[in-house]
Amino acid sequence: MRDEVLEHRFVENFPEVLEPGVLYVSLEFGSVAHSCCCGCGEEVVTPLTPTDWNITYDGETVTLHPSVGSWTLSCRSHYVIRRNRVIEAPGWSEAQVAAERRRDREAKARYFEQDASAPVAQPQNEPTETPPATPPWWHRLRAWWQRT
Repeated sequence: MRDEVLEHRFVENFPEVLEPGVLYVSLEFGSVAHSCCCGCGEEVVTPLTPTDWNITYDGETVTLHPSVGSWTLSCRSHYVIRRNRVIEAPGWSEAQVAAERRRDREAKARYFEQDASAPVAQPQNEPTETPPATPPWWHRLRAWWQRT
């Protein structure tokens, strides 16, 4: 790995060019971006959602969980970002990548199906019309992600 330690920066928007060695965290858009730690220069974006990645900020450092596997990039690098440190992880076979993609699709389907099918209790003798709801943040993130 070229980058062994990352500096984290909380930003609203990501810069057009990602500086190597910097982990950009956008809480506004619920995502994290960085230049691939192997040094290939490719942009890596990880969405922060209940079924994708999450971050822990301890006041000084950032941990990104789970690992970053760049399976669609030519470098196919795999690493963990723990307390701003980059820890190289073993590569995965095509079978492992396929199994993880399958698990990820199933987790998303379960999560969003559960969310969409949750019954909404209506009080008796109350009007059934409700004001339009703002979609949850992860729906807005997913829509934004699909537009980019």
